Amino acid sequence: MKQSEIKSLATAELAERVEAEVANYNQMKLNHAVSPLENSAQIKQLRRTIARLKTELRQRELSK
Repeated sequence: MKQSEIKSLATAELAERVEAEVANYNQMKLNHAVSPLENSAQIKQLRRTIARLKTELRQRELSK
């Protein structure tokens, strides 16, 4: 997810997206532990997306 896409989301939608991505990340880690994924770089990419989302959410909290 690109930074411009993240900035265009509403704050409530951003919080929902963080929760959904974290759940997806945890599921992906569990699946990878049981049987390796074809592309394990997806885990790294998802972790970075979550960080981007949380950073934008925090910036919005601080700007209020």
